[in-house]
Order: sequence, then C-alpha cells, then structure tokens
Amino acid sequence: MRPAKRPLPPLDGPSLERLALRYVERFATTRVKLATYLNGKIRLRGFDGPLPDTLLIADRFVAAGYIDDRSFGEARARALARRGLGARRVAGALHHAGIGEEDSAALAPAIADRAVESALIFARKRRIGPYATALADRPTLEKHIAAMIRGGHDFGLARRIATMAPGDDVDALIEPA
Repeated sequence: MRPAKRPLPPLDGPSLERLALRYVERFATTRVKLATYLNGKIRLRGFDGPLPDTLLIADRFVAAGYIDDRSFGEARARALARRGLGARRVAGALHHAGIGEEDSAALAPAIADRAVESALIFARKRRIGPYATALADRPTLEKHIAAMIRGGHDFGLARRIATMAPGDDVDALIEPA
C-alpha cells in the first residue's frame, strides 16, 4: 500500500511569484492566461494571507518584458494560418487567449492578408476544390463549403475555392500585393 501524499502547503507571495516566473519561462503566454493560471493555483493550494491581485502580478511581468501579448498574438495567428484556419477562427483563438481588442485590431490586417493562403492550405488538406480527385456533386460541394466556413473562412472565398474544378490553377485566387 502506498503512503498517503502530504498536502502541499498554501502559497504565499514569494512562492506565487516563483510559480509565475516558472510558468512564463516554460510557456509563451499572455497577461490574462498567466493570471488565470495563478488563480487556479491559488484555488488548488490556498493562499496564506490576503488574496493577491493576480492581474497585478501579470502586469509586473508585462512591464518587465516577460510577457508580450502582441507578439504572442502574431505567433499564434501565423501558426493557425499555417494550419489553414480562417480569420474568424484566428480571432476567436486570440480572444480566448486573452489578447486585448487593441492588439487584435493591430493584428487584423496581417490576418486578412493571409486569408487566401490559409484557405488554400485548408482546401489542400481536405482535398477541396482544385485539390480534389473528382468534381464534387452538389451535396459534397455544400459539405466542403460548410467545412471551410467552420474553419473560419469567408463564405465567398470558400465558395470560390470549393467550386473550382480539380487541377484548376489557384494562382488566380492570389491577388498581387
């Protein structure tokens, strides 16, 4: 029989700071995600003394340069675009990660610039439109368009790609910069 584990002692100010520092050194994060993590640790282990303001701790980490929401958002947006996800899905992921409206608005033009590329990546992965093996019938075409919309792509772009014949040239979709 295993001996019972000793319960962890409640956190205090310095131990909470160490947890925060360890978290930001291991993971790319945002101000809100760090505060959420710290609140979870406080709920799990308790806190010795008055509860600290975890957003204040996260703000200190932002001021020290350990956390940068905008660069986190840029990296996340690029990664999601490489996976083939559209602007709506990217915006939702950024909101979920706690990226503020100001940073999201600053990232929106770059996300919009990658819209066609990410839609084509999505289509290639799912064998839709020009990447299909055969011309899609109407029910299949509707399913392809619906999949692209769920992937966060604009309806018009999804329809243009899904209605392309297999082997069509996709360069016509990419607009010159």
